[in-house]
Amino acid sequence: MARFVRQTEDNQEAKYLYCVIKCSRERSFNGVQAIGGRGAQAHTVVFKDLAVVVSDSPDMKYDVTRANMMAHEKVIERVMDEGFTVLPVRFGTVTRKGAATPVQDIQHRLLECRCDELENLHNQLKDKVELGLKALWRDEKAIFDEIVAESPAIRRLRDSLMPHMARPPETTHFDRLRVGELVRAALDRKRQTEAKKILSRIRPIAERIRENKVIMDRMVLNAAFLVDKGREGACDEAVRKLDEELGERMVFKYTGPTPPFNFCEIVVTWDEG
Repeated sequence: MARFVRQTEDNQEAKYLYCVIKCSRERSFNGVQAIGGRGAQAHTVVFKDLAVVVSDSPDMKYDVTRANMMAHEKVIERVMDEGFTVLPVRFGTVTRKGAATPVQDIQHRLLECRCDELENLHNQLKDKVELGLKALWRDEKAIFDEIVAESPAIRRLRDSLMPHMARPPETTHFDRLRVGELVRAALDRKRQTEAKKILSRIRPIAERIRENKVIMDRMVLNAAFLVDKGREGACDEAVRKLDEELGERMVFKYTGPTPPFNFCEIVVTWDEG
């Protein structure tokens, strides 16, 4: 069984926070398991026309595990599926210890004190969705062959390390390091050039673009786009055309629509206000 929480000494009931929405009434969100795996139901804490989606939770520190992260995200996705513009709250946010009540803390130290900020964020993200695109080279060896073919310096060094040159291994150590450095630099340049070409097709459509870290040599691009809902089809078509034109060279992994995790994260500091 997956372990969801790590208990601290104080185990008072609290509220776990998922996201902020525009909602002026109390309501619940069925059909999704809240974090902690205790059967708690996601529901709203309301102040005027703003609300935080929460669930009952022991006063605990939540470990950054796949199970916990998925539970956090699934609740936010469930809320978005109801048509709400969601402002995600940072993972692991629980009401503070020693509060008069968790509900009062949320209402006054978050929703009331930060209402202008939250209203502005909501207006920025209203009717927007996040779409994700990863591009990976289909054949990594072919890319390395291209790099060698395009660089006389790399070819010369590579050829000098061939077995027929009969050089003792200890004399080739620095040459082998140098080949690795040159190939890595050429790979980065090629990646940047091709990522720029891909993004040039999306940039006229997206409101905002975030380039995330590439996590493997094969990966060319790891990006998220904030797109107006009315232009989602245009983004779909742009990616379809990229796949049509570059599919023999690259694999595209296109995801969404999802909550705007890459473009909004509400950080709560309970001592403020």
